[in-house]
Amino acid sequence: MRNTARWAATLGLTAAAVCGPLTGAAGAAPAAGPSSLYAPSALVLTTGHGDNAATATPERAVTLNCAPTASGTHPAAASACAELRGIGGDLTALQPRDDVWCTKLYDPVVVTVQGVWQGKRVSYERSFGNTCMKDALNSSVFSF
Repeated sequence: MRNTARWAATLGLTAAAVCGPLTGAAGAAPAAGPSSLYAPSALVLTTGHGDNAATATPERAVTLNCAPTASGTHPAAASACAELRGIGGDLTALQPRDDVWCTKLYDPVVVTVQGVWQGKRVSYERSFGNTCMKDALNSSVFSF
């Protein structure tokens, strides 16, 4: 009788060990697909005084998530996301307005953008002569 109980327990444990992963794999298969229909668009934007990002200390930093809806710590997330969609995420396309006049005082400001835009890696850095020149961009992307 004892041997029968041992064999039953061994057979039950063997069946659980062999068949257990099969039932787990079947339950996990649907989760292996994409979790969202939107490509990720999540950026970290920084600004600081200095000639380049390597020597400048970031003074402000915000996050900007644009998919599926605008969110993050950026104060104008919705308009910044709309502008980035309008230029296809090409930050070099941001141009200054013609109606802004800035002084020639040299106090360099650097902005950086790191992250992912529509599933593609983004690494951007741009230096401006001063804060006025940065704010003269016809965009709310760097208005934080």
